[in-house]
Amino acid sequence: MPASPPPSPSQPPSPASAGAGTAGRLGPTHSLILLIAFLALGTALFLKGTPISDVLVLLGGCGAIGAATLTAAGGGRRLMAVLVEAAVRSGASK
Repeated sequence: MPASPPPSPSQPPSPASAGAGTAGRLGPTHSLILLIAFLALGTALFLKGTPISDVLVLLGGCGAIGAATLTAAGGGRRLMAVLVEAAVRSGASK
């Protein structure tokens, strides 16, 4: 079977070969990994004798920093849409 010739320097590589389709996206697998990491960190701190209130404050702070980072990186539009939707739903249920 003959080998395919290498692409010419003037021709850019195709996106499928570069894997550029999903770079930078937070998918369900990434979310699960982060959830497991948070649970493991909280459990390890608790088992080492850290009071549960301190563990919750630490993990809450980490979550707030992560949310702020995602908001800053995404321009905040997605987070604002979620907050407005939650406000509308909570107002409608009263």
